[in-house]
Amino acid sequence: MPTSVLLPGLRETLALQGSPVSSTRKPRTGPESAADFFFTDVTARAGLSQANNVFGGVTRKRYLLEEIGCGLALFDYDNDGWLDLFLVNGTRFEGVSPGHPPTNSLFRNNRDGSFTDITEKAGLIRSGWGQGCCVGDYDNDGYDDLLVTYWGGIVLYHNNGDGTFTDVTERAGLAQKGLIPRWNTGCCFVDYDRDGHIDLFVANYVNFDPQTAPEPGNNQYCRYFGLSIGCGPQGLSGGSNILYHNRGDGTFEDVSERSGVAVPRGPAAATFVTEQWIPAGSYGLGICAADFDNDGWPDIYVASDSVPSRFYHNNQNGTFEEIGSQIGCALNENGVPQGGMGVGVGDYDCDGWLDIVKTNYSDQTANLYHNNGDGTFYDAVFQAGLGANTKYLGWGVGLFDFDNDGWVDIFMSNGHVFPEVDTRQLHVTFKQRKILYKNLGNGRFADVTSISGPAVTQPRPSRGTAFGDFDNDGDVDIAVINMNEPPSLLRNDCPLRNNWLKVKCIGTKSNRSAIGARVRVVTGRHSQMNEVMSGSSFLSQSDFRLHFGLGRARQADLVEVRWPLGLVETLKNIEANQLLVIQEGHGILRREKLAYG
Repeated sequence: MPTSVLLPGLRETLALQGSPVSSTRKPRTGPESAADFFFTDVTARAGLSQANNVFGGVTRKRYLLEEIGCGLALFDYDNDGWLDLFLVNGTRFEGVSPGHPPTNSLFRNNRDGSFTDITEKAGLIRSGWGQGCCVGDYDNDGYDDLLVTYWGGIVLYHNNGDGTFTDVTERAGLAQKGLIPRWNTGCCFVDYDRDGHIDLFVANYVNFDPQTAPEPGNNQYCRYFGLSIGCGPQGLSGGSNILYHNRGDGTFEDVSERSGVAVPRGPAAATFVTEQWIPAGSYGLGICAADFDNDGWPDIYVASDSVPSRFYHNNQNGTFEEIGSQIGCALNENGVPQGGMGVGVGDYDCDGWLDIVKTNYSDQTANLYHNNGDGTFYDAVFQAGLGANTKYLGWGVGLFDFDNDGWVDIFMSNGHVFPEVDTRQLHVTFKQRKILYKNLGNGRFADVTSISGPAVTQPRPSRGTAFGDFDNDGDVDIAVINMNEPPSLLRNDCPLRNNWLKVKCIGTKSNRSAIGARVRVVTGRHSQMNEVMSGSSFLSQSDFRLHFGLGRARQADLVEVRWPLGLVETLKNIEANQLLVIQEGHGILRREKLAYG
């Protein structure tokens, strides 16, 4: 349903649901809004304006590789309780100075709303066709390590615990060798065999070689509304996803084949879907690992571009079965594959089962795969009110409670892949606005983009998106990569002063990052659930601290932590507006009243 229909009655709808519609407010930083959503772009004052992204041609892109863009991470690399920012960067085929090539960047949080570039000091200078990143403590030493994916390989950085990182890719057994460079995209750490050591899953897109790739205009896949554009992915064979098993001694072993996550790399083993042949291969971009069927074992979901998306069900014996088409989360509601880009995971209807939101190509709807609680999903995109915004090409996405009312909302970053569209009067533009959907608490969402401030409505060529409370003021902020522009740091200035609770989990017998730990928070009759996840969105990493809005409740009646190896710990009557640091087997390690400044 269009925004113009939903918004006039939004305040009344919220009031009927018991949601707060008036409260003690922050000072106004924007216009009055019916939904009380407002974000402020603080990129300049945060010191990030010079962190320019470089990725392919600015006005023209010859190859598919130039169109995808990169991700970023919000993570606390130095364990000081403040989120730092890591930006993946790319390059160009021509026009890059060999003396000053673009590089990835790490910015340390100064705890005052600003950041300092410490890339060189941290040992993270590196150039290339960067794609995504994910975070996890692979050696359980108490410091989160960093994995960066590239067209042409992956790089594992060990966190030394002193503010520096060391490239341990070769030592860890993760160097990729082959005649054709692997196009690694989304990644996540996941303890798939529950041995207490996080393993590594890496999605692969297509088999791409610029020496043999077709030039624009050479075939049917190189035309878009009469424009000559870069070819693919349909004209290229799909890549093969990779699973690396953590041996527990600092090294990894490639178990892709025997675990069942590898797929044929060529088009020979095609499948037949809705009266058309679908080439084999992953075509994978955004990914996420979580326990979707509540059996205690993590599954893996991969958003695939132009082919059915992949759902790898964990068989609990070291192997996976790909069942996405069978269970209803591989295609749209009409049984047609879409151009999958990013993946967000959360329990949007608070029924205790994790749902999936997926961003897609322009002229397509997004997907909102509702978890039916029986091992299947259905695409609720139209029932939920997300079916109107089809002209946007979506990338980063997340399910987070931006107004702390106890119901997770949806944020999407958008931007087209062809700068050439701006040379014609088409229905799409290269730079596009973001989209923010307010969760109404009844299975439906309202598009509140237009009243969320210029930070949301200003068109940008956006890609990766990460979520986390960078200023520690109790609400979820957003960081976005913009192709060939500086990033956007969107500070959450929603004026409603609802209460909240954050939970930081630290594993002992389970992996130290507590990836896979599930937290349930109950206030009265309302129950919320979330899981610690590595990766997700579009090639990005969000805050490991789990955030729960409590609405008007001044305490959480129950906080339950289900650890990855099975231990369940329960806490009662927990005061609102604080961070709980919970250690496996030891309960609350400490409490922190977060305060900005």
